[in-house]
Amino acid sequence: MDEILEILEENSRYSDEQIAVMAGKTVEEVREAIRDYEEKSIIAGYTTLINWENTGKETVTALIQVKITPQRGEGFDKVAERIYKFDQVKACYLMSSGGFDLTVIVEGKTMKEVAMFVSEKLAVQDNVIGTATHFVLKKYKDHGTIFKEKKTSNREVIFI
Repeated sequence: MDEILEILEENSRYSDEQIAVMAGKTVEEVREAIRDYEEKSIIAGYTTLINWENTGKETVTALIQVKITPQRGEGFDKVAERIYKFDQVKACYLMSSGGFDLTVIVEGKTMKEVAMFVSEKLAVQDNVIGTATHFVLKKYKDHGTIFKEKKTSNREVIFI
């Protein structure tokens, strides 16, 4: 049934009927598998990947490296939970690097808004001992999708 998950990961808009054909299963098998995956939180949610640069909406994305002191008996989990509950936080990952512990992906309207979030809400958290903020200048690929700019020709058309 992992094939169903791979199909959904590629495009969650496929219908149950399309997935059944692609996976060589019946529609009812697909529906049952998806229901089971959702109940077990294997399928954690459905999202749409939007290239905001093409909409004219101004957004800023930052990758923040966070160094923390783990809590006794809780490890990194409680600190991470306090951080990922902020609306600005789009993703939060525990890292294996010795230089920092969490990678936090944050979105805001402006660089100043993100900087204020880091200085007023993130860096002041108990157990946070340091942060390093990196602003995303351009997205080339995200979640397996390549963002290509539509090429326009600057050449003049001449009719003879």
